[in-house]
Formats: sequence, structure tokens, C-alpha cells
Amino acid sequence: MCWSAKADLVAGAGVLAVGAACVARTRRPADLPLAALPWLLGVHQIVESLVWAAGGGAGAATVTWAVIALPLLAVWVPAGVWCAAPPQARPRIAVLLAIGAATAAALAYALVAHPVTSEIRGHTVGYVVDLSHPQLVIAGYLVATVGSLLLSGDRGLLVLGVLVTVGALVCWTLWELEFVSTWCAVAAVSSVVLFFWVRGRDGEPGKRPYAGVTGGGSARP
Repeated sequence: MCWSAKADLVAGAGVLAVGAACVARTRRPADLPLAALPWLLGVHQIVESLVWAAGGGAGAATVTWAVIALPLLAVWVPAGVWCAAPPQARPRIAVLLAIGAATAAALAYALVAHPVTSEIRGHTVGYVVDLSHPQLVIAGYLVATVGSLLLSGDRGLLVLGVLVTVGALVCWTLWELEFVSTWCAVAAVSSVVLFFWVRGRDGEPGKRPYAGVTGGGSARP
């Protein structure tokens, strides 16, 4: 989320470009879900530019924003971490993925059973979703998403988890004060970190190189 429709649109396009670079650079199929995460975040910001343009409300852009932000990310992030994590970390990530799936189910039910609305509040957009036991759902969401990064067993994803935690606290404080929305900055920084994570995976053991063969019989990386 950014502070205006234009900011959301520009930031979303930039994050989409980083996402395309991440996917293009990926060599391990298991890394694709996390490599594609910036692409999803970019789409999310572009959708919010439509929320700004509509002046809020309960239209299709608001619902689409909520679907991506709530149930989809609650599963996507821990699932992506599980795919990319080293084998010894996967059992604990599987627990967090189960928490994310349960949280996503609760969020999806709330979106189906109740209307979701948005409201322009100065330089922020406020979203209202009717949740049962909101504290429990929010805790499950954070444990599944941020927790999976912190417990991934991968140094690059650990760094990403720390950055997301700090950035989210700052952005949430500014958003609660209705001062300015800066979540798009967290998305942009996270996307760049993921790009360097993908690039760093090229030289790690277990990489699957492309199997192109030249006329002389030598393999191309």
C-alpha cells in the first residue's frame, strides 16, 4: 500500500519488474514460488491503485486486494519457504504452513460471508473485514508468514524475515496514525532482497544447471 494511486501504480510496476527478473534468474524449480512473490506484490499494489481511483468502497478492486493480502499470502509465503528450505528445516516449516492454511481458511470464509470495504483516509487506505477472533487470526497470519522466513534455515530468508518484521512495525505505526502508508516501500525492499537471494542461489550446492549441449559436447551452465 502506498500513499496515492500514482505511487501505488509506479511502485507496483517497479516491483513487477523485479519479480520478472527474479523468475528469469531462478535455476531451481523449488525456488520459483518465492521468486514469483515480488510479482504477486506488484500486482497487489497495482490493484490498490484501482481502489484509490474508485474512492474506496466495496467494489471488485477492494475484494481482489483483500484476497491477495489475506488468504493468498497466508499460504503462499510459508509454502514458498517450505519449497526452498533445506531438508532439515522443512518439518518445522510444515507446521507453520499448516497454521497458514488454517488462517487462510478463516480469512477466506470471512471474505465470503461478509462484505469487505475500503475507505480513503488522507494518505492511507483503510480496509474493514469482519473477522471472528481477529487477534487469533492475525497471530496465525504473522506466525505463518514472518515466522516461516525467520525459521527457514536459510540466511538470506532470515535477513528478509528481519527486514519485513522491522518494516512492518514501522509501516503499521504510521498507518495506524493515518499519517502515510509506506507498505509499498517494504514490498520494494523485500523484492530486491529476494532478487539477491535468487542470484546467490546460483552458486550453491544442489543447483540444477540447464542441460544445453554445444556441438563439441560441452555442457552450458
